[in-house]
Amino acid sequence: MRWSQALTRHKSIEQLQQEAGTRGDLRRVLGVWQLTAIGIGGIIGVGIFVLAGQQAAVNAGPAVFISFLIAGVASAAAALCYAEFAGLIPVTGSAYTYGYAVLGEFAAWIIGWDLLLEYALIVAVVAIGWSGYVQALLVAAGVHLPNWAQGAISNDALAYYWDRAAMWVGFTIDHPAPAPHGGHVFNLVAALVSLGIAGLLTIGTEWGARFNTTVVAIKVIGVALVIVAGVYYVNPANWHPFVPPRVVIDGVGHFGWQGVLAAASVVFFAVFGYDTLTTAAEESRDPQRDLPRAVLLSLGISMALYLAISLVLTGMVPYPELNSNAPVASAFAAVGAHWVMVAISIAAIAGITSVLFAFMLAAARIWFALARDGLLPAWFARTHPRWRTPYRPTLILGAGTALLAGFLPIGELAEMVNIGTLSAFIIICASIIVLRARRPELERRFRTPLVPWIPLIGIVFSAVLIWGLQELTYWRFIVWMALGLWIYFGYGIKHSALARGAADEP
Repeated sequence: MRWSQALTRHKSIEQLQQEAGTRGDLRRVLGVWQLTAIGIGGIIGVGIFVLAGQQAAVNAGPAVFISFLIAGVASAAAALCYAEFAGLIPVTGSAYTYGYAVLGEFAAWIIGWDLLLEYALIVAVVAIGWSGYVQALLVAAGVHLPNWAQGAISNDALAYYWDRAAMWVGFTIDHPAPAPHGGHVFNLVAALVSLGIAGLLTIGTEWGARFNTTVVAIKVIGVALVIVAGVYYVNPANWHPFVPPRVVIDGVGHFGWQGVLAAASVVFFAVFGYDTLTTAAEESRDPQRDLPRAVLLSLGISMALYLAISLVLTGMVPYPELNSNAPVASAFAAVGAHWVMVAISIAAIAGITSVLFAFMLAAARIWFALARDGLLPAWFARTHPRWRTPYRPTLILGAGTALLAGFLPIGELAEMVNIGTLSAFIIICASIIVLRARRPELERRFRTPLVPWIPLIGIVFSAVLIWGLQELTYWRFIVWMALGLWIYFGYGIKHSALARGAADEP
């Protein structure tokens, strides 16, 4: 087989649909509301508790409401495309599997490999944030962890150990970093929550989903409480002017309609996460019916909460006062409503926990799908004999993210931006256009409206956001992709299930 044929080989839609109906690797235990909870769990987190207030303070003012609308429209374009694929190809793997069916094996490998890294790093970053909230509550309760266990190793200590490692292998360092004295060594809470979520997902998707649904319910109730309590303190005068006039501070522009658009590009990263639920397609009881509903329900519920929070926060206090690491808490402190602080902390912890659950589940399912298709060793595709979960990828991810979250400062991990997710959005939207032209006769349980215009909106918006990412993100992407290409051409292209099938043909 020629390389060009190998790179573009793909499974037919009919083959994937047949396999989805006959495979018994994973247990079908998830209903529409459990799937929706996974989606909401992946969406609502830092956007509610941080980004809404911060972007109001520095970019959009009260018009952050419009920023969320713009971001929501762009994300909804991709969500509609995801919904069509979820009903058409109810197979685990999400964007990886959809790309495999339409664009071929190589494109699928690229997006699957990148999403694997993105999801794993999101788990590590969010675990560090979860640790911060939990430790704050522990301190308020009079419980203090040992100093070494409160946080990751400092940047100065990292520089010291990096220099010593370089000198050990023979490099000359003119001015090596000084030895650290005391301080933090390992973020114990962040590591433990990563391992705990991995254990929960290993024991059983059903139990994990029940836990996640409960946690998401607590989060939604907490956010609703914040909205209801905040309405009492709203002063409509704080909404004027709704779009603050453009100003330039130290050469950097803020506010005006440019600021509204700048805020939209930031909060866009708070309005996706529904793609995580599509990775659990083979654990859904009725995927062709429930997956499209869950995608749209999770985004719709989350957007309603985001829009309400943005109006309440900017109505409670003047928007410049929201520029803090905890703007929701700051707003209630400013109006003297300290009783809401506990509810906010509990909702924040619940919200972040559900994000951990959603993204670790998604990462493990993509790893499982890559291995089951032969692009990674089949050892990773063996499910647990009792719990029927992809326990090997899950436990490896748990251990890996625990080490990352424990040892590395959040700044070292937060450089990860969502280039992988944006790339997935482009592939999904483009695939809908290609598939409508190539296979218009397929029976679709859900149809993306206004094709090709809706997919094109998703493509353009995602491409613009990728273009605006930091240079370091591109280098990280290039290094990870180079490793992925080495694995694919050294292993995957020869061991792919489709390659084995071609070799078996007479």
